Amino acid sequence: MKKAVCIISGGMDSAVSAFMAKKRDHYEIVAVHYNYGQRTEQRELQAFRELCDALGVVKKIELDLHFIHQIGGSALVDESIDVPVDGVKPGVPVTYVPFRNGIFLSIAGAIAEKEEAEALYIGVVEEDSSGYPDCTDTF
Repeated sequence: MKKAVCIISGGMDSAVSAFMAKKRDHYEIVAVHYNYGQRTEQRELQAFRELCDALGVVKKIELDLHFIHQIGGSALVDESIDVPVDGVKPGVPVTYVPFRNGIFLSIAGAIAEKEEAEALYIGVVEEDSSGYPDCTDTF
């Protein structure tokens, strides 16, 4: 059976993407999750594991990328930067993690090559990205 690598954060976008790969496109799923020191790391990991069970994945990979936390520059990984609670403002928000999705895709590409996967899925949506550059059609 054909395989797809699915990057699954545990959130809605990546969950929908993974279920599309499984149910619509009929792939066996190699599920990949990244821990990078994000504030919601434990809850995301729990959701990832629950989604893997629901999807019946053929392989589950959990990777620690704490160098992203070391780079910093985002309220998601730097607790000295407050997470805004007053809605979306124009521009790139302080919750943007520089080139996070690019890093995720590069690693998933290596996994896809090793697993001989035919496809790679990531759940990013420009309309609800709040201005994240790595969630745009251009990216």
